[in-house]
Amino acid sequence: MTLLFQPIQFGSLQLQNKIVIAPMCQYSATEQGEITYWHEQQWANYALSGAGLCIVEATAVQAEGRISYADLGLWNDQQADQIKRLLQKVKSISPMPFAIQLAHAGRKASTDKPWAGKGQFKPEEPHGWQTVSASEIAFQSHEHPPKALSRDEIQHVIQDFAASARRAVEAGFELIEIHAAHGYLLHQFMSPLSNQRDDEYGGSFENRIRLTLDVLKAVKAAVPQDYPVGIRISATDWMEGVESWNLASSVQLSQQLEALGVAYIHVSSAGLHAEQKIEIGASYQVPFAQAIKKAVNVPVIAVGLITEAQQAEQILQHEQADAIAIARAVLYDPRWPWHAAAALGESIEIAPQYLRSQPHGVRELFKPFA
Repeated sequence: MTLLFQPIQFGSLQLQNKIVIAPMCQYSATEQGEITYWHEQQWANYALSGAGLCIVEATAVQAEGRISYADLGLWNDQQADQIKRLLQKVKSISPMPFAIQLAHAGRKASTDKPWAGKGQFKPEEPHGWQTVSASEIAFQSHEHPPKALSRDEIQHVIQDFAASARRAVEAGFELIEIHAAHGYLLHQFMSPLSNQRDDEYGGSFENRIRLTLDVLKAVKAAVPQDYPVGIRISATDWMEGVESWNLASSVQLSQQLEALGVAYIHVSSAGLHAEQKIEIGASYQVPFAQAIKKAVNVPVIAVGLITEAQQAEQILQHEQADAIAIARAVLYDPRWPWHAAAALGESIEIAPQYLRSQPHGVRELFKPFA
């Protein structure tokens, strides 16, 4: 029996299999941070994929927390109402649970759509605004420096994460993931490369992780008691030879996240510094997930160049992670879970309208949604 197609529990939420669609920015929202027809077709596509869970793209808790002017937001009720209507449509075609990743881009905000090639806008340019961070250190030297958040502004960020979490629950999402990875605001506070503060949110390790822990506590206090809240972290800055965020830091952080009742830890890496040196290859981030899994008792999700069914299954069999997140591979092949089930000799639940597409000679591959 394979492990990839066995159920898994994230807090109170049970998934039918261990395939998670990871958050992927679409840069297709309106300038008011609202969904468009692109999101309708994309979310429906995810819903019919056969994955156990979909976590939709990084969604900003403040307007200035968007990566780009075309990012999704959840900082007001109109955005939430539109998302709620879309999730109701999606639920009419698939029982697969949907989650949302709540985020603030910090100093990596105010950018163009990646395919447009402009990079970061200056505050005075159209589509640009003043970015914020832990300290006044730009991500790249040619960029306009961010404004260091004051204590009051930090509290405002925490409150906005909580307010967005309440909207997410009301909209119908069944899980929330906090984005503390990829060089965005929470990661910026955690890494000494971007945080040079001398107050209670800077300096020591405990001070630098304070904002992430405060956000988790605030989000958990804002949602129903048994509602699952997970987190995504960058396990390392990939910056050898300098004081930076690294795997040992992530292990310590993960233990504290577990103590606060996090539902899972989603382990990625990098994104904090322009001079990072990443050793990219198949499953290149899995060892980070494995190290964290050994240190905590909550589920750990592995992600990063996991593209083949047998590869995903072996990660689980070797107890390197508890679930597998797939991102670009699902954009390339929206039926990746179907093909993984076929490759592993498993069955998978699909919409009954697709039952007649079962390949000849594979009699037990498909079964209708329960």
